[in-house]
Amino acid sequence: MKSTPLSGTPTTDGGTTPLKNQPRPPKQTPPTSPSHPHPTTRLLPLTPAVLLLLLFLAAPIAYCVYIAFTDLQLTGQAESSFIGFENFRTAFTDPAFLNAVWLTLVFTVLSSLIGQNTLGLALAALMRRASKPVRTLTGGIVVTAWVVPEVVAGFLLYAFFRREGTLNALLDFLHLPTQNWLFTLPILAVSFANVWRGTAFSMLVYSAALAEIPQEIDEAAKVDGAGGWRRMWHITLPMIRRSIGTNLMLNTLQTLSVFGLIWVMTRGGPGDKSQTLPLFMYEQAFQNSMIGYGTAVALLLLVVGSLFSVVYMRLLRTEV
Repeated sequence: MKSTPLSGTPTTDGGTTPLKNQPRPPKQTPPTSPSHPHPTTRLLPLTPAVLLLLLFLAAPIAYCVYIAFTDLQLTGQAESSFIGFENFRTAFTDPAFLNAVWLTLVFTVLSSLIGQNTLGLALAALMRRASKPVRTLTGGIVVTAWVVPEVVAGFLLYAFFRREGTLNALLDFLHLPTQNWLFTLPILAVSFANVWRGTAFSMLVYSAALAEIPQEIDEAAKVDGAGGWRRMWHITLPMIRRSIGTNLMLNTLQTLSVFGLIWVMTRGGPGDKSQTLPLFMYEQAFQNSMIGYGTAVALLLLVVGSLFSVVYMRLLRTEV
């Protein structure tokens, strides 16, 4: 007998018909995927970093918050006691503290929001159109002022603004009136010093932002008859809006904490005409030995920085 082929029987058109009782091939089970690691296992590599942050960041901040609600002093006190919000009430009724808040805002607006931000943007825009030797020379000079240590920069600017300093020598050479700038206009002198030292950061930020703008957009606006100022206001600034917000936030937070530059140039004087919040905090904590009160002032300075950060973060979330 001839056996029937398993593939089926032949048909008139040359094909085959499958057998009804032909066994089906066994189902292939998909390969089992490796089991996902437990969330605890995935977080295990982060444990050392978290412990270091808790030990060296969170713990000191928590201890400073506790000290701000006590009357802790450096000398003349056996033990401290909890006094609640007394340090904060004292601060808001202290004319010296209110004066320090005002001078801090003036210093921040003049040297950061206006000085560093505007001058950095202007330098970045000019260097974009300058030749390579000019860009190299200008960038090297500006960045050199940025990398100089804060104390060294303070001594340099003190020598520039003092009565027998460089500025008065230049004015005297030009037969212009001179004055003791560190005595008559101390907050303007330290603001100029901070602009001189910190403009390089803004220049680098804006140089990177301007490099991302397509050249075709600027050329098309120029063909349409838009002048330089109109192109800057309607094209350039909107396209680097997020970079402006980032730069303002970083510059403001850095300016709020400036201490060494002002301390070397004026020590907050004459009197308290250039005493910003960091210098006022240092005076209360380490010169007047009131650690609790000085720490409360530091927390208020932290609140001021947080308010600026909230404003800038809302600006960064705004789409162009």
